[in-house]
Amino acid sequence: CQSNLEQNSTMESLEQMPKSDTIRLRDRHIGQSCKLFYKSNPLKIVRAEGQYMYDEKGNRYLDCINNVAHELYALHVPPEMKIPSKVNETNMKRTSIRLSTLNRQGRRASMNTEIERIQQIRTNRMWTSDSFHHGGNRIHRHKDLVAVLGGAPCPDVYRGKYRSIDYVGEDLGVKYAEDVKQICDDIKAEGRGVCAYIAESLISVGGQILPPQNYFRNAYKHVREAGGVCIADEVQVGFGRVGTHMWAFQLYGEDVVPDIVTMGKPMGNGHPVAAVITTPEIARSFRDTGIEYFNTYGGNPVSCAMANAVMEVIERENLQENALKVGNHLIAELKKLAKRRKIIGDVRGAGLFVGIELVRDRIKRIPATAEAKHVVSRMKEKKILVSNDGPDNNVLKLKPPMVFSIENVNHFVSVLDEVLEEVDIDFDEEPEITTTIIKATISSIEVDTTTSVNSGNSLFVRAN
Repeated sequence: CQSNLEQNSTMESLEQMPKSDTIRLRDRHIGQSCKLFYKSNPLKIVRAEGQYMYDEKGNRYLDCINNVAHELYALHVPPEMKIPSKVNETNMKRTSIRLSTLNRQGRRASMNTEIERIQQIRTNRMWTSDSFHHGGNRIHRHKDLVAVLGGAPCPDVYRGKYRSIDYVGEDLGVKYAEDVKQICDDIKAEGRGVCAYIAESLISVGGQILPPQNYFRNAYKHVREAGGVCIADEVQVGFGRVGTHMWAFQLYGEDVVPDIVTMGKPMGNGHPVAAVITTPEIARSFRDTGIEYFNTYGGNPVSCAMANAVMEVIERENLQENALKVGNHLIAELKKLAKRRKIIGDVRGAGLFVGIELVRDRIKRIPATAEAKHVVSRMKEKKILVSNDGPDNNVLKLKPPMVFSIENVNHFVSVLDEVLEEVDIDFDEEPEITTTIIKATISSIEVDTTTSVNSGNSLFVRAN
């Protein structure tokens, strides 16, 4: 075993190693299925602090996308923290509050109705579609238990199935939720029962989508009337990122409360930890199935201590308030920029969860995929890290660490303005005909767009 001194020496030598040598080592020892974010000339990051990352040459990059480092980089559990007592004390306090909150502020359905729904889940087989939620591929390996069922369309009012430009004055939340109802009706017509419905409260990889206000209220209603439970996936958005609330599902009203909430990634600020929150009744129903959940490292004190530290920093540093203030400024500045740059079709977001949709035509809303890729590359050259996402990879995704500042916003918007100046959109007399001219030579630094792209579809689980 190496001593601490030897380990530190090894780490320093790896950090100082030329990037080309590091890449050769990676190619030799890491499987080719593990892709780099930047296809050519990738970054070698040796340290990070706050909202900044540093390469092996000391160059500083403003990180606008790493939501996993939720609060800040290099967050450490204080050495004086007594892990067992601290974990137990905090967990008891927070768990009881959250469980009772979900129970009290829900639909206030009778306990009998709740138990009936739970029992249906317990006794019937489950069917699911393969969507963007983790574990979908694993489900497909069990063909004796599950089969594929298409999900509801992503509730995108800009470029989705129902667009605000085409349905002026209509409640698109209600309209998108009608598709959820139709799927429930189709399942029941086959003699099956709806088991569960899962969707991100803010849709991330699907293009930073904010579902319309009445979508979840009605979608949850339809699913529950069909006998299913509603699951909110809060993994990507994390704690307090939306600014106005701790949870993203709270954006849609006090009466919109899921039966189950999943969380992870930002929960540990990079440390591997995740959790599921639900009502005591649903938790007991899972126990009563006789199926044992086992996780070798589940509930270990180090991970729990890290998660507690994350919560403490959010509260102590007022990061939820910062997300609201800085996020509002970011969205306002981007909307100003959109008035000058025609390639920006839509700016949407809540707090520090923001999407910038680039289009080649504001009327037909043709995705500017190549241009978005160019912007990401040029921003990297200017020491700002962003990514493009969505079904067509034309949405610039912004989910920075929550210590992001007003100064960071101003710098980001200024540099983005410079980069977008390189990409002009010329509108001919016929509005549907557009020509995109990239003035600058596109950098050799490319983003790997071969990674999987999801459509932002929600996931249904149905019972036989």
